[in-house]
Amino acid sequence: MDGAGGPGEGPAQEALQSLSQRLQVQEKEMELVKAALAEALRLLRLHAPPSPLQDPDTPAPTRDSSPAAPPGLPPTCGPSLVSRGTQTETEVETEPSPGPPGLSNGPPAPQGGSEEPSGTQSEGGGSSSSGTGSPGPPGILRLVQPPQRADTPRRNSSSSSSPSERPRQKLSRKAASSANLLLRSGSTESRGGKDPLSSPGGPGSRRSNYNLEGISVKMFLRGRPITMYIPSGIRSLEELPSGPPPETLSLDWVYGYRGRDSRSNLFVLRSGEVVYFIACVVVLYRPEGGPGGPGGGGQRHYRGHTDCVRCLAVHPDGVRVASGQTAGVDKDGKPLQPVVHVWDSETLLKLQEIGLGAFERGVGALAFSVADQGAFLCVVDDSNEHMLSVWDCSRGTKLAEIKSTNDSVLAVGFSPRDSSCIVTSGKSHVHFWNWSGGTGVPGNGTLTRKQGVFGKYKKPKFIPCFVFLPDGDILTGDSEGNILTWGRSLSDSRTPGRGGAKETYGIVAQAHAHEGSIFALCLRRDGTVLSGGGRDRRLVQWGPGLVALQEAEIPEHFGAVRAIAEGLGSELLVGTTKNALLRGDLAQGFSPVIQGHTDELWGLCTHPFQNRFLTCGHDRQLCLWDGEGHALAWSIDLKETGLCADFHPSGAVVAVGLNTGRWLVLDTETREIVSDITDGNEQLSVVRYSPDGLYLAIGSHDNMIYIYSVSSDGAKSSRFGRCVGHSSFITHLDWSKDGSFIMSNSGDYEILYWDVVGGCKLLRNRYDSRDREWATYTCVLGFHVYGVWPDGSDGTDINSLCRSHNERVVAVADDFCKVHLFQYPCARAKAPSLVYGGHGSHVTSVRFTHDDSHLISLGGKDASIFQWRVLGAGGAGPAPATPSRTPSLSPASSLDV
Repeated sequence: MDGAGGPGEGPAQEALQSLSQRLQVQEKEMELVKAALAEALRLLRLHAPPSPLQDPDTPAPTRDSSPAAPPGLPPTCGPSLVSRGTQTETEVETEPSPGPPGLSNGPPAPQGGSEEPSGTQSEGGGSSSSGTGSPGPPGILRLVQPPQRADTPRRNSSSSSSPSERPRQKLSRKAASSANLLLRSGSTESRGGKDPLSSPGGPGSRRSNYNLEGISVKMFLRGRPITMYIPSGIRSLEELPSGPPPETLSLDWVYGYRGRDSRSNLFVLRSGEVVYFIACVVVLYRPEGGPGGPGGGGQRHYRGHTDCVRCLAVHPDGVRVASGQTAGVDKDGKPLQPVVHVWDSETLLKLQEIGLGAFERGVGALAFSVADQGAFLCVVDDSNEHMLSVWDCSRGTKLAEIKSTNDSVLAVGFSPRDSSCIVTSGKSHVHFWNWSGGTGVPGNGTLTRKQGVFGKYKKPKFIPCFVFLPDGDILTGDSEGNILTWGRSLSDSRTPGRGGAKETYGIVAQAHAHEGSIFALCLRRDGTVLSGGGRDRRLVQWGPGLVALQEAEIPEHFGAVRAIAEGLGSELLVGTTKNALLRGDLAQGFSPVIQGHTDELWGLCTHPFQNRFLTCGHDRQLCLWDGEGHALAWSIDLKETGLCADFHPSGAVVAVGLNTGRWLVLDTETREIVSDITDGNEQLSVVRYSPDGLYLAIGSHDNMIYIYSVSSDGAKSSRFGRCVGHSSFITHLDWSKDGSFIMSNSGDYEILYWDVVGGCKLLRNRYDSRDREWATYTCVLGFHVYGVWPDGSDGTDINSLCRSHNERVVAVADDFCKVHLFQYPCARAKAPSLVYGGHGSHVTSVRFTHDDSHLISLGGKDASIFQWRVLGAGGAGPAPATPSRTPSLSPASSLDV
């Protein structure tokens, strides 16, 4: 039985022998093809002066299975392993290379016949270096140079074949691919008339024949190479435009209000303008219409701050404003010191900068003195000790300073009758401070504290607000819903203090006003007091003796009352915890004039032919904004986090991608969901309709792009295919103008191209896509935009990019709270840009409106939306003087992009 063959062994043995014979025949055929190819290239080189490819001292690599290549044969002419991306097997093919090493799809193959380095699928850096030597610091751009021999293993997550089995797979296609290369190798027309093999190099260059100027450029992110091919119409990078663009941006409108986590954030100026803040911008808003009427008034902006504004105080003259900012860091990680700006609300000019270097973490509360016409400013910072300091407003000098308390301080104010009396309140305390000015000598003043004693009354957990009454009493609102009245009384002789006996404060009365905390108190001109509740969202007017006179309730979707300000006549302004600013009165109710998101924003798209745009984010709200009326058109609750969105070209529907792999299509008029589909279980990062509206591409964090066929009205979708080949999550994608191809970026800096109409196929020869025209350009990696990347970038510095529809400028959203404007194409390293601040967090997205009249930018955690007006060439209004600009190349005649 030992000598008996198992069942089926005979046929298997015969099949193995047949396969071996066929392999030998095909290997001989391949050697003949390679020899013919080498001879053809040798004959081609007879027309050009011979130029050595290697240093004479460097031995040429040899192959065991094929004859040595002649002196003029580029290494990429030999067979190399190419990752198909969309297939599970690995095919041994010769890529149709347009030129010498470095022009192939991704990093070129080593000369010794070893496997091609990883990254053959992409121009991006989702692979290891291609042997071009030390990649240098991140963000450095270089012309592609030929590799030294390296045995870098190729990564192909889709292949399960062992190295010994790979040469046996589909060898029948090798001859066809090599023959194709032989037919194309002699043509220079497809390379714009250039012959890369004869390109001169620098003096003494060992690789002079591999100088790829005019063919491709390479940049590095986190040490990973990204190769980008230059369009055929560009003879030299020097002929591309340089300098910043003539177009400029002007902040037109800010959507949102910071009411969720801040106080002292809403006041009315003498001019009638409402002043509030969001992100790094203080907004001066002039409402239009009567009480309860529509919004749409004008905005002005104070933009002197470098980080988020946290509190405001208005001078008794109703013109000057003090605004305090938090501490932050610059793009190099260096701390930015908190500071207070005192500025003129009429001219928007900064008058005084107070406390630079004196505060820690941020400015938590501010107050001008009243009795002496605003000569002094009291500041409480956010340090552990919550330092309380008094400053001379005119000189900007500190007069006194003291450690306040280790508990948080939420409010501060001067007594309107006596500037030597200062009150602070916050967590479990009310403190009464006596300030001795020290005859105005800086640093000579003293501050002494007396703690408010609650006695028989329950001590609340928080006292968020207080107001001074005309008779000298103080009202405090606390977290128990009570309003406490504190009155003056003479202390006994044992009370310490300078100048003998001092007055102190005791609780005179208590009134239960609200269910839950009281967030705001406001003293009206007629002497009545308004209180705003948190949990019950009620606004109550109180007369003498804390008798309730009138009340109104804020609708639930606006949140709780955060701040109250008295406008003209009986009009009231109310800020809410859901970042809305309401206008109205107690009798007629309130309507919103400013609304905003309440959490981090990511999704943004602009309407294809109207001045409207749509946003979504972590607050699960999907909002459509009217860019002309500066108002919220509608909003719906998505129940899940929205991360991306795009309008159908018809404008009738919009697709929204969520963080669960689910995506919705909504009717923009009825707001009804017409499609609800899930692809995978990972978050979706980009959705994009093709220009003709026939397809929808959905980029997911599961590394796939899902393609759907779409009905003419956009309401119905059916799965068309999947683009499989990225080795990391999809970050950005764009459609070609003919709606047939896609360019995509991924989290590991790959640039891939896809033939969608042809079956969602990966285009392995990316060189052929160099002249393709793109309907939009939002990919952050590509030849036309590589100049936007800063030096030393780690690959995450740019969150979003958008080319204008007229293809003149590129807007960039970065991780350092800035919006940049570059010329397009931006294909020069370290390209200059115009930089615009105002956001207080990483800018997550930018998009131009359909007519390029405006640019929309989203702040991340500051939940702000900025609408910028585009000025200058192609926009409204004159452009300021800028450095001269090289004439823009015509896309049709010069760039072919």
